[in-house]
Amino acid sequence: MNELMSRPEITADNARFVASPIPVAVHIVSVTVYSLLGALQFVPLLRRGRHNWHRIAGRILVPAGALVALTGLWMNFFYPRPPGDGESLVIVRLVVGLAMLASILLAVVAIRRRDFSSHGAWKTRGYAIALGAGTQVFTMLPWVVVFGPIGAGDELPRTLLMTAGWIINLGVAEYIIRRRPTHRLNRTAAGMGHPRVMDALVACRGVRQSLSGTRR
Repeated sequence: MNELMSRPEITADNARFVASPIPVAVHIVSVTVYSLLGALQFVPLLRRGRHNWHRIAGRILVPAGALVALTGLWMNFFYPRPPGDGESLVIVRLVVGLAMLASILLAVVAIRRRDFSSHGAWKTRGYAIALGAGTQVFTMLPWVVVFGPIGAGDELPRTLLMTAGWIINLGVAEYIIRRRPTHRLNRTAAGMGHPRVMDALVACRGVRQSLSGTRR
């Protein structure tokens, strides 16, 4: 960002950003807001104890996340490709960008229906996709250490290693989602085949917690 705001020396690595700085600048700002503020949304104290905070932060995160995905898609199609970026990586980025947009949209739809379990699941998936670039540092590092910087002839390894970063993040996200109590209650309710079972289980859980507190 500092490089774009100054008058940088144009190189092969930054020429596309210097020629069209607005998309990458918006991407950097929005992904910074989304990653930092989004992390706080997962803090239990802030999520449960301060509903206004969670709601206000969510209204900032939705447009920020949409900008992350949209600017990423714009750069994917309109910026000149650096060495190592082939057609396969363009397709992967298209799928990932659309998946992030869909996750944000489905999270909004779920919260408007007051489906808190689905809302949490979709926002977790969207956040995991957004953090893919961080994981890609670790998936690509062994290749760089062993074989050197990725060049024009390494399109397939680059695609596989970058895709691995998103897959790892989504795998961790699904693991977290399935370990949440609300997800387990949803599966129990679905297995018992009654639309009111979920409400009954949640109520019973609350009663048990109240009784436990009273006994103490």
